[in-house]
Amino acid sequence: MAEKDELLDGVSPETDELASTLVGDALDLLAAGDPFCVLLAVQSSSGEVTSYEFEDDGTEVCLEAARAKVPQVPDARRYAIAYEGAVEAGDGGFADALLLEFGERGWRSYSAYSLVDGKGAGDGFTWTDPAPAGEVPPLL
Repeated sequence: MAEKDELLDGVSPETDELASTLVGDALDLLAAGDPFCVLLAVQSSSGEVTSYEFEDDGTEVCLEAARAKVPQVPDARRYAIAYEGAVEAGDGGFADALLLEFGERGWRSYSAYSLVDGKGAGDGFTWTDPAPAGEVPPLL
């Protein structure tokens, strides 16, 4: 693993596409009311994407399992992890959100969130554009 100072800033177009696709899939599941815990997509250097779903435990345990899985995937180049959670709202409370972590070998890793409302409401389901939530430790 490269030192933090050696990592590239920003997000490659390939990582952006992988993360955007996973967010779209997760939002579709939320709109339909289909439950999930943690979703993981890992892309190899050749471009092949492998998807995983972690659901046999609580969100924190599943999230740690997904994070541990990323470096175990042969030839992993980039990854995205999506899960439901909440973010602090301006009124001191919390708002439902889809949380995302993503990164690529040799690059800094980041997190983002989209506020969601109306889970299971189909066309009544709403979400915000992803907002940055900061840097996270790289998994590759």
